[in-house]
Amino acid sequence: MTSRLRPDRLRLGVNIDHVATIRNARGESYPEPLRAAEVAIAAGADGITAHLREDRRHISDADIDALSKLCVARGCPLNFEMAVTEEMVGIALAHRPHAACLVPERREEVTTEGGLDVVKGRAVIEPAVRALHAAGSRVSLFVEAAPAQITASAEVGAQVVELHTGAYCEAVRAGDAGEIAFHLTRLQTGARQAVELGLEVHAGHGIDYATVAAVAAIPEIAELNIGHFLIGESIFIGLDAAIRRMRVLMDASRAGA
Repeated sequence: MTSRLRPDRLRLGVNIDHVATIRNARGESYPEPLRAAEVAIAAGADGITAHLREDRRHISDADIDALSKLCVARGCPLNFEMAVTEEMVGIALAHRPHAACLVPERREEVTTEGGLDVVKGRAVIEPAVRALHAAGSRVSLFVEAAPAQITASAEVGAQVVELHTGAYCEAVRAGDAGEIAFHLTRLQTGARQAVELGLEVHAGHGIDYATVAAVAAIPEIAELNIGHFLIGESIFIGLDAAIRRMRVLMDASRAGA
C-alpha cells in the first residue's frame, strides 16, 4: 500500500549532532558536521537532522547556517530539532527548514529524555506550530506513543509525530521480553492512531542495528531518524558504510513486513 501516510519505502534521516560533540570536545574546527552531512547524503540519507540546543553543546548557529545552505543546494531536507522557546522559534523562522521537530529540552539532561508533553504544554506549543507552519516548515512533535499525546499533537496542528523509541530500544538491549513486547505494541498502536488522525509518523531515539528491524516493519512509519549509533559505528567502519548498512536493514525489514 503506497500513500503519503503509509509509504512502501521507509526514509532515513541522519542526525549529525555528535560529530559536533567530538569537534567541541577539543575546541577544534574538525570533524565538521557539514562534511558528515555531505557523506550522509552521498550514502543515501533521505534527510539531515540537527538539534540546535539552547546550551549549544554540540551543533552551533554557524552549523545551522551551513547545513541550511547545503541542504538547499543538494535538494535534501533539513530537519531542525528544537526546543519550544522564543529563541529557537526565531532561528527556525529565519532559516525556514524543510521540517521543524519540537522536542523537550533540559540543560542537565545527557540527551533528550522522553517525549514532549503536548497535553500540558499546548498553550506554548500551539502558537509555535502555527508560526512554523505559516513559514513553510513541516512541523513534527517528538512524543511518546501515548494516545493523549498523539491526539493533542493533531489538535495543535502538527503534520507529523515522531514516536520516541528509546524505551523499546533499551528493553531490547536489556533482553527483557515482556518490556520488548509492551513497548513494541505501544509503538504499533500509536502509529496506527496517528495515521487515523491524518498525521505522518516518524520514529527515533536509540535505534541501532539490533533494534531497527521491528520498528522499520511498522507499516505506518514513514521515516526513521538515527544519529548517535551511526556516528559511533562510523568510528569503526566509516560513516558511509554505517549508513548503508542501516539502509539495507531498514529496506529488508520493510520488504518483509
